Amino acid sequence: MDMANSKTTRLYYEDSHKIYFTARILDCRTNPRDGKTWETILDQTAFYPEGGGQPADHGLLCGIPVIDVKERDGEVLHITLSSLEIGKEIEGCIDWNRRLSLMQQHTGEHILSGIVHKLFGYENVGFHMGADGVTVDFNGEIFPEDIPKLERLSNQTIWADLPVIADYPPEEARNQMQYRSKKELTGPVRIVTIEDIDVCACCGVHTRRTGEVGALKIVSCQKHKGGVRLTVQMGMGALEHYGKLLDSAAQISNLLSAKQSEIAPAVERLQEEAASLRQKLAQTRKEAFEARASVLPNGQQVLFLMEAPGLSPAELRQYCSILCGKAKAAAVFSGDDSQGYKYAFGSTDIDIRSYGKALNSALQGRGGGAADLVQGSVAADAEKIQDFFRSLEIKE
Repeated sequence: MDMANSKTTRLYYEDSHKIYFTARILDCRTNPRDGKTWETILDQTAFYPEGGGQPADHGLLCGIPVIDVKERDGEVLHITLSSLEIGKEIEGCIDWNRRLSLMQQHTGEHILSGIVHKLFGYENVGFHMGADGVTVDFNGEIFPEDIPKLERLSNQTIWADLPVIADYPPEEARNQMQYRSKKELTGPVRIVTIEDIDVCACCGVHTRRTGEVGALKIVSCQKHKGGVRLTVQMGMGALEHYGKLLDSAAQISNLLSAKQSEIAPAVERLQEEAASLRQKLAQTRKEAFEARASVLPNGQQVLFLMEAPGLSPAELRQYCSILCGKAKAAAVFSGDDSQGYKYAFGSTDIDIRSYGKALNSALQGRGGGAADLVQGSVAADAEKIQDFFRSLEIKE
């Protein structure tokens, strides 16, 4: 962050745990970006502006909500819902629960990134704090079997309650240091150090000690741009995430009438039962298609049927294949005029593809397939479909 021209003393760097403070209003103007909120500049502030991957603090100024904090041209802009009197001395209060959660996430990310760097040599190339947790991108592959070790080492670091030190080393000393940074930096550089774990250039706000992070849990690991993206829950976020999982497990347990420790076997049994029922249903459906086809006359040029909505593409193919044994070509449509029709059109004697193209052209259809069967959908109504097949001639 550019602080060279700032009129505001940044109390959050002096004490990341400061909740209450007093300040004088230096300026308050309409926000040019929306014309409905105000940008307030103070002589000092405990509100951290969005930056370095960390969202802004929220809170109150003189009882007025601060809904965002931005840094622009070196100034800290408090976005408020009402204007404030320039020159007035006021009291400010940050939302401590939000600040603590953000600090837990940011410090936890440093711990994890430092450990990944030590173990694999990978760089943190992306970092985002969101509503569903923290995502951290690394420029190398991490495998599922690596996750338990990363979690164990991260939590051991947290429980060791190590100091988290943020300072501005002199340039000469900094040039001798090895620290993580996503870009080349000039001028004063703030370095955040967790001894033997991580040394990183960072403008964010952190816990005083690693123990304040509480806990760290990696909830997913996905391939991302040649590397991986880890989604991580920390501190209060980890507790809330665990609570949601526990509530979900309790609901599933009640639905299955099974103990929570027996949910997985109960679900497997349900899947096996569902698969068996699907097989029985498919066999019953096939027998029904065969029974209905058996009463239809043989030797027709085109056997055409309109069915009620509900037949799946697989069922349409199956029914059409059965009907193809009774005619030179067969077509089955399922649907209604309001939602359109799906179809299967096939033959065991001729290449049906050209007839399928003609069908799509005449009936505003889409689809295609192989020589023996084409499949798709049409937007035409039942009368137009019937007219098409009444006039259709199948050439030898």
